[in-house]
Amino acid sequence: MTALDLHVSPLGRVEGDLDVRVTIDDGVVTSAWTEAAMFRGFEIILRGKDPQAGLIVCPRICGICGGSHLYKSAYALDTAWRTHMPANATLVRNIAQACETLQSIPRYFYALFAIDLVNKNYAKSALYDEAVRRFAPYVGTSYQKGVVLSQKPVEVYAIFGGQWPHSSFMVPGGVMGAASLSDVTRSIAILENWKDNWLESDLLGCSIDRWLENKTWEDILAWVDENEAQRNSDMGFFIRYALDIGLDKYGQGVGNYISTGTYFDPALYANPTIDGRNGALIGRGGIFAGGQWHQFDQAKVREDVTHSFYEGSRPLHPFEGETIPIDPEKAKKQGKYSWAKSPRYEIEGLGNLPLETGPLARRMAAAGPDAAPHQDNDPLFLDIYNKVGPSVLVRQLARLHEAPKYFKWVRSWLDQLDLKESFYSKPTEYASGRGFGATEAARGALADWIVLEDNKIKNYQVITPTAWNIGPRDGNEVLGPMEKAFIGSPIVDPEDPVELGHVARSFDSCLVCTVHAYDGKTGKELSKFVINGMV
Repeated sequence: MTALDLHVSPLGRVEGDLDVRVTIDDGVVTSAWTEAAMFRGFEIILRGKDPQAGLIVCPRICGICGGSHLYKSAYALDTAWRTHMPANATLVRNIAQACETLQSIPRYFYALFAIDLVNKNYAKSALYDEAVRRFAPYVGTSYQKGVVLSQKPVEVYAIFGGQWPHSSFMVPGGVMGAASLSDVTRSIAILENWKDNWLESDLLGCSIDRWLENKTWEDILAWVDENEAQRNSDMGFFIRYALDIGLDKYGQGVGNYISTGTYFDPALYANPTIDGRNGALIGRGGIFAGGQWHQFDQAKVREDVTHSFYEGSRPLHPFEGETIPIDPEKAKKQGKYSWAKSPRYEIEGLGNLPLETGPLARRMAAAGPDAAPHQDNDPLFLDIYNKVGPSVLVRQLARLHEAPKYFKWVRSWLDQLDLKESFYSKPTEYASGRGFGATEAARGALADWIVLEDNKIKNYQVITPTAWNIGPRDGNEVLGPMEKAFIGSPIVDPEDPVELGHVARSFDSCLVCTVHAYDGKTGKELSKFVINGMV
């Protein structure tokens, strides 16, 4: 096959624009460049504002995970102002954050990812007709039910937060309203209905507890064939179909992962601090790099803008971070090609590494050593990583695995609420200070760094999961995680490169694909098209 350069713009299905250019040799991607094509600038908006402005502005960064943005913004101020957090407030924050992720799992899987499984390239599969019946956009049986019922968990968020999306009910020191018995009983009823009518009946074909018994890759394969209900569930069918069409063979990525962790034990994070964060986490944070685990430490995060449309080139920690945009046309002459920065994490002996974030990263952190009794301790995906390696399939499996896990956590937190106790403790509003707040949004590690001076925001830096995953090359010309994941992908039809869509959407990047195909030798444009015509 003639060498090709393929330019895909945009490649995502959510919001914003992600342009991808790949070089194809003999039907395989050999290099890739990811370009975030839109300037965000929220850090500039927040500079000089009231310290609590982030509680209003940050949830508007994303229309899908605005609750996650609120969660980490509130904790950034909690640590800067050294607040006290009532147990009920911690539980409500956990419940809301987890419910937002629970809605994202089916909505993302059916509406953004699974519709690519009906691509004509797979028509020769014996399972293709069944894939079309289930996953065809708008008319697929699983598509319809999964997308419609995905709204149920955020109904619970709205009960506690007043609205979803763009709520601002989390404030330094707690939450704005006390829950009632009616709020709790309604929330339980909504979640139990969602479990009965989708999670167990359609996704799993079994009980939550039965699925969570799986601890190895062999357990997963045995689970699929254990009975007809599991084999024909959406989970069972997806695993069988993904293996049949080869989604386990590409999209590996950098193989190194970051999770900041999320959800706190109320008794262990009553007085939020940066240093006390890791030990209080229920969903553990951590770094898995070079085959070793490391505790997550926000002090080791850096942002590189060598190939980003901003002034500067040296990596900076977010407390000292700069967001100084420059004209993209001038920047391109300096070798810059994206509005995204390049987040990196410093590990002694390995340097500043690109790290993948998302459900697979969370699952790797959950398999790390030394889990405390209150912390997630789940060896499944370490076993899968060691036996079959990361891939498009494994990334999706990790995401779906979190639906039953998070459901159980939310039900437990609802039971722990003590409606006779406080939901808020008024804080002291210190004029100066530094704060760090983080969470795990559906898409991965999401964090804020805030610097206060004279009762105003002096500096505010946000690093999103999408930035971790789609950031460009750094000053050492090391590819970002998604750029690396494209390499090795087979392209069956360069005029409909569905494989690129699989890889990109396996990261669930919060960026929305017109494709430009160029002959690698002549530079002549060969075609222009939109992947699947779906946005």
